[in-house]
Parts: sequence; structure tokens; C-alpha cells
Amino acid sequence: MIKTNKLVMIPGPTPVVRSIQDQMGRETVAFGDTAFVKDFSEVIADLKAMWRCDGEVFVVAGSGTMGMEMAIANTTKRGDNVLICSNGYFGDRFIDMCTRKGLNTDVLSAEWGTSVTPEMVEKKLAEKQYQAVTVTHVETSTGVEAPIAAIGEVMKKHPEIVYIVDGVAASGGADQYMDTMGIDVVLSCSQKAFGVAPGLTMVWASAKAMERRKSLGTIPESYIDFDKWLPVMHDPSKYWGTPAINLVWALKESVRIMKEEGLEERYARHRRQAAVFDAALEAIGFRVAADKAFRAPTLSVYLYPEGSGIDDVKFRTVLAGEGAQTAGCLGGFAGKGFRMGHMGNIDKHTLVSAIAAVERSCVKCGYTIELGKALGVLQKGLVNE
Repeated sequence: MIKTNKLVMIPGPTPVVRSIQDQMGRETVAFGDTAFVKDFSEVIADLKAMWRCDGEVFVVAGSGTMGMEMAIANTTKRGDNVLICSNGYFGDRFIDMCTRKGLNTDVLSAEWGTSVTPEMVEKKLAEKQYQAVTVTHVETSTGVEAPIAAIGEVMKKHPEIVYIVDGVAASGGADQYMDTMGIDVVLSCSQKAFGVAPGLTMVWASAKAMERRKSLGTIPESYIDFDKWLPVMHDPSKYWGTPAINLVWALKESVRIMKEEGLEERYARHRRQAAVFDAALEAIGFRVAADKAFRAPTLSVYLYPEGSGIDDVKFRTVLAGEGAQTAGCLGGFAGKGFRMGHMGNIDKHTLVSAIAAVERSCVKCGYTIELGKALGVLQKGLVNE
């Protein structure tokens, strides 16, 4: 039997295109190699310019979760007040991090499928003095996109507060401009909309955020200390921790792809394709968990049709066998649907194949649909792409 190729359609890692794979497969060189130092410097400069950051960019071996801790560690100290805006599981992850650091945390939580709003943030900021506010741009557990630009307008009224945006499931796929959106720190990682394998965290820190770091003096953390990495970011031939050389090359190729497409078009493409992908699954009875006003352009949570009798584990197992690997839901959505990524450098073929696999899986799991109905919706949406 011919084996069906499996598309990685989870919320991350995302599919890695051949040109990026080729960079990961290069013969590794010394981190002080002149050509690599030049490549690393260019990556940092490009990321700084593309995100319109007036401070510093850090590219460090580690996960997105490490990026979250890096953001908190370098902008707050024990006893500070932090407001955590959470739209789900990963927004809540900030709670444990901040508590362990001895920060006083207040949490603004939205019902799953909705988002914390600027009005909620403004009201909370009027109650007490905070040193930092965190917002998850795209919540991976719910497929919700927070209105970070509108929240940024509120934050501009409070210049003493550091505005931290978790961009793990958004950066490179959803609009993020630090200057106009009033963002002080953005953190992300390589394996989501950048379309690179896991292993790198990227943190953008504004001039204001760097001033906050300076005011803290020596911090308890070592590996993730901005001050330890700053000399390396200014001159990658210097050493603090060994860089993930091949992943930096892969990130450089990812950035090249982004620049070639153009950031504005890349963001617009993600929104167009997410809309038609959602519409395709809605056409066969699936429900998008996120409210329409807050649907993310990079991933979606699809809930099984009411009365379909679909067994979650069986469906996702069959779907993987049909060629599309998806992720199970979390929290209150667990067992009720699946999470699917539609971000990064995926093309029309990938989107069509994924929807076709969902249709076949529905039939194999006993949920009667009109084959080709979802595909037809998708094709109509993609015809002008």
C-alpha cells in the first residue's frame, strides 16, 4: 500500500518548505565563522526593521515559553504589579511564571472563544498602578485573536507601563508593528508562522523596555538576561550561549521569503485564507469556536457538528491517516473538536489537501456529508488567490 503523506496542520510546528529545510541541512560551521556572523547580523537587522522596533532584537536558542519568561524577567522585579490579559490556556501560562517570580498578578479572563477588550483593560488600569501588562496576540487554545492595536491605544495613555505581547502563534502571520501599536515587547518563536523547525525564540524589546531592563540592575535570571545577550546581538562573533547556527540560517531564509512576499500581503493572505478555510468547514456543519469578531488568521478551533456522533480520538486518528495531522482541543473544548493551523508558508495545494482529508474522514467516521461541498467553498475562495 502506498503511504499517504501527512501534512502537519497542527498550530505548530507548521510545514517547513524545501528552501528552509535546505538551510537546516547545511554543514554546520563555527559560530564565529565570518560568513555566519554576517548572516546572523542581517537576520537581527531585518527583524528589527520589519517589526519597527526602536530598541533591540534577541534571537536565542529556546522555545516560545522561554520567550515569555525572557519578557517577564527583563521588565519586572519581585513585588511589581502585573496585569495578565488571558483568552485561554496559554494566556494563563503567564500566571504561573509571574507568581514564581514573586510578582503581584491580576488576571483579566475572557470566556473561551472571546477576547479581553480595550475597555476591560482601561477599566482595570484605572484601579491601581501596574508595571507591566501581558496580552496573548493569538490564543492557541481557542483560535482567538486579541485586538492588540486597540489595547495598544489604551496603553499609550500609560507610558509608565510595559506592554508585552505574546506573539508565538501570530508573529509573521498577523499584523504586529511595535511603533504604531504602542508595544514594548513582542516574543515569538521559529516554528509557527515563520515556518521554521522548533528551536529559536525571538524577542523584540523597545527602547523603553531596554530602559526598564537597565533600571532593574542585576536580575536573578542568567541565560535569558538581556544584558548577557546584548553584546552577542550587536556582534554575533561574541559568546554567551551557543547559537543554533542552522536554525539561524533557516530563519534568514524565512525572513527572505517574508520580505519577498511583503509583510502587508503576507498578513492579508493569512486573513483571506483563514476566512475561506473557516467557511469551508462551516459548510459541512463544523463550528468555529472563536467569535467571528475575534477569529485568528493563523489557526482555528473547529467544533464537531451537533448530533454528528463523531468520536474525537477516532476522527483525529482517521484524519491523520488521510493525510492531515491536527491537534486535540484543550480546556472546555477538549473532546469537542480539533485545532488546525493554517499559517506560515503553506500554499493552495496544502489547504485543498487538508480540506479533502477532513471530508474523507467525516465519511469514514459515519458523519454523512456531500463530498466536495467544503472543497467547493474553499476552491471558490482560492480561485482569485
